[in-house]
Amino acid sequence: MKTASFITTLVCATFATGALFVPSIAQKSGTEKPGATKTGLESAAQTGSAKAAGAKTPAATTTPKGVTPIPSKGFSGELTEIAKSNYQWTGIAVSKKNRVFVCYPRWSNMGPVSTGELLPDGSVSAFPDKKWNEWIQGGKVTGEEFICVQSVYCDSNGTLWILDPAAPRFQGPITNGPKLVKVNLASNRVEKYYPLDEVAPKDCYLNDVRIDTRRQVAYMTDSGLGAIVVLDLRTGNARRVLETSPSVKAENIKVMIDGKRWGVLSDGSVRKVHSDGIALDKTGDYLYYQALTGKTLYRVATKELRNEKLAAKDLNAKVEKVATTCPADGIEFGADGKLYITSIEDSSIKSMNVNGANKELTTVIKDKQLVWPDSLAQRGDGYFYVTCSQINLGPKAPTPYKIFRFKPKN
Repeated sequence: MKTASFITTLVCATFATGALFVPSIAQKSGTEKPGATKTGLESAAQTGSAKAAGAKTPAATTTPKGVTPIPSKGFSGELTEIAKSNYQWTGIAVSKKNRVFVCYPRWSNMGPVSTGELLPDGSVSAFPDKKWNEWIQGGKVTGEEFICVQSVYCDSNGTLWILDPAAPRFQGPITNGPKLVKVNLASNRVEKYYPLDEVAPKDCYLNDVRIDTRRQVAYMTDSGLGAIVVLDLRTGNARRVLETSPSVKAENIKVMIDGKRWGVLSDGSVRKVHSDGIALDKTGDYLYYQALTGKTLYRVATKELRNEKLAAKDLNAKVEKVATTCPADGIEFGADGKLYITSIEDSSIKSMNVNGANKELTTVIKDKQLVWPDSLAQRGDGYFYVTCSQINLGPKAPTPYKIFRFKPKN
């Protein structure tokens, strides 16, 4: 796959006009070295790794570049542009050592790679290597290639997980394609991958994933049909659950963005996106989720999800309604215990204390630049990263697509 024409630009880096490129894996392995310390993309751009790639080192400054003003009172944090791309990205993950990973689903035009690492010099490098990213439409599918990666996630142990629903252009999963891939970030190698054909029927679209490292279980949402997939990472056994529960289904609502109803198709029908955003609480005892075209946040005890002897109707009865929210693409718990939600209707990030008596949403960041805020990932120092996928603007959305950073203030 040729990727030399693709350019992703970090705001913090300064480049000469002209020859920008995507470094090869040999040039940029990205291997995490024991004891290495990275403070994030902004400072990393000034390190020797950036110099090795030919990037100019920016002059020191006390004013972060790309900071946009908070549009009105009552919001917390500052919004900073971190990266931009001519290709649509959805998922984002940040490792314990602040390495940043992104993915480009094959919804329309092919991106530079399926999964890549966002490097300090402003480029994106195929990850974990070129071979996993070389598949093209119509090519042979062996199970060891990325078909249509939807999400990436770093667990508490620092492992990167890559979820591939293998359904390019939303035309259904390709045989041998659906999989969950485990990548060891110390070696940058695929440690294991879990085939998911048996839990990915026609019209299924595996969307997002969370990992319980203590119990060795993965939880995934299916936004195509509506379901939760439970995967035992020890045995590889995967099950579809809650398929008949209203909690995983889209609701009959109008999603309004900039005064226009989103999702109206050419035949007059309205697109429905079922269970989408997913998050595990800090203990791993509860799984939270909601439909994208819905305004209800649900949760269910993970012990019930892991109980293979529990009948479907009995499991459905274990689901709890948490609160009324908003149409959201991504949800994630912060280090402060609050649940953060990407609100697609009003270009904002909201938060909620899911254990508090008052479960009202609080707007953390609201900015017109957050065009369809998609996925969230939190860095160890409290900063969140969010991708903007501009889904509401269609396949010919004006570029660039952007990634922003913000840090909620108490």
